[in-house]
Amino acid sequence: VSSTMGLFVSRKLKVLLFVGSCMVMLTWISVYSTMRVPKLQEFTQRLQSLEHFTTYETLQHVVQRSTNETQQLCPYLSPYLQGVQQLSFSSMLTLEDIQKENPNVLLGRYQPLECHALQKVAILIPFRNREKHLVYLLKHLHPFLQRQQVHYGIYVINQAGNAIFNRAKLLNIGYIEALKDYNWDCFIFHDVDLVPENDFNLYLCDNQPKHLVVARNSTGYRLRYKGYFGGVTALTKQQFSSVNGFPNNYWGWGGEDDDLRKRVELQKMKVVRPPIEIARYTMIFHNRDSGNEENAQR
Repeated sequence: VSSTMGLFVSRKLKVLLFVGSCMVMLTWISVYSTMRVPKLQEFTQRLQSLEHFTTYETLQHVVQRSTNETQQLCPYLSPYLQGVQQLSFSSMLTLEDIQKENPNVLLGRYQPLECHALQKVAILIPFRNREKHLVYLLKHLHPFLQRQQVHYGIYVINQAGNAIFNRAKLLNIGYIEALKDYNWDCFIFHDVDLVPENDFNLYLCDNQPKHLVVARNSTGYRLRYKGYFGGVTALTKQQFSSVNGFPNNYWGWGGEDDDLRKRVELQKMKVVRPPIEIARYTMIFHNRDSGNEENAQR
């Protein structure tokens, strides 16, 4: 009986996924009809790749649940997406304001109630002495993720003291501590000064390591350089484990992101990116921090 029920649930989920995928593509076509044809084809392929990955990972989990508990899967493109956002950075904004604006976020965690999220996503933010930047990021990131119907948790990993900043080590620590807290599927390593502009830039992991900062205001909305893998990146638990995380020996600014890309390539994986029209960020201007001088090894 249990195997029959599992087969029934699996077939039902496949139907739901197919219908949801069709609806997603219709929505996407209406929104991105102005994009160049090659970019449309590229984005379609990315969605199909994401579909294969999330279907496998999610079905394994959902089929194990009882029929009464099983919810419909959230669509790949949420119906709440709005596209390009007008970003604002009020100097009066506080962390208390962010908390009041997000009553459904408990201890930094949120999950949609109307459907079962495709992935469980941990956002890891390395941090020191950037409270105003953190406030600006959280102001936009919470509603951004909620419109995507993401089950997420945000972790801010703070480096105390006056030692030279070590972004990579903070992210390694954040990864370990986040897994102690919850069994996350996907990890997004996120600089505190980069705010996403378009909520079609999905904060989900792919079947290859994903780089999300394809364009930003500080570089004229172009890729910073060929091979750039910094700012905001997304890796599954398996992908991050297979590359043995970030290197711990990069003290100061720069170098650890290029090292991570090389580790990805050594494992015969490749970096994937969303279209440049979507993966756009505003970098909040700031002077180089004391204790975060450029790393001589980069």
